Amino acid sequence: MDSSSTRRQATRQKLYEAAVTLIAEQGFSATTVDEIAERAGVAKGTVYYNFKSKTELFEELLRHGVGLLASSLRTAADSTAERGGSKIEALDAMIGAGLVFIDRYPAFTQLYVAELWRTNRAWQSTLLVVRQEAVAVVESVLRQAVEGGELSDEIDVPLTAAALVGMVLVAALDWQAFQPERSMDEVHAALSRLLHGRVGGR
Repeated sequence: MDSSSTRRQATRQKLYEAAVTLIAEQGFSATTVDEIAERAGVAKGTVYYNFKSKTELFEELLRHGVGLLASSLRTAADSTAERGGSKIEALDAMIGAGLVFIDRYPAFTQLYVAELWRTNRAWQSTLLVVRQEAVAVVESVLRQAVEGGELSDEIDVPLTAAALVGMVLVAALDWQAFQPERSMDEVHAALSRLLHGRVGGR
């Protein structure tokens, strides 16, 4: 990668961080390009040089953020496979990776979860595509677990994948907002019990 594209990537990263913080604080409509530029420490023209509009910046922010999440989930699954772990262990590692991501990017996670439930947004189709990118990583491991006999073939893979992703997102946001005194290990342990089906019974 040459230095100009590295610089451009660094500038985009600054714009993503400024936009996600401002939009999480005050909403998309209330956030102006001027404010994003000022928070990022760049000229307003730099925003338009990198993105055609505030909407395009937000769409690219969604792609970028969920791309990072999907990549961290894939890495967790791959590293479990490399050390000979089971698919259930891979799913457990993915829960851990998801928690680390959410802890690192709380404003992005809040924004992503909030936007998932809005309709008639210009970026709705982009959001559906990026959501599927993250859920597909979990679906793939669930399918392998069914094929390998680790999980029952009665499970509904797409719904189970969505439920696992949703569980991690919502539990992590709840942890940060209402139970911040808990450690990440505690949260992971609680979600791990759910994954392993150790909640019911004695």
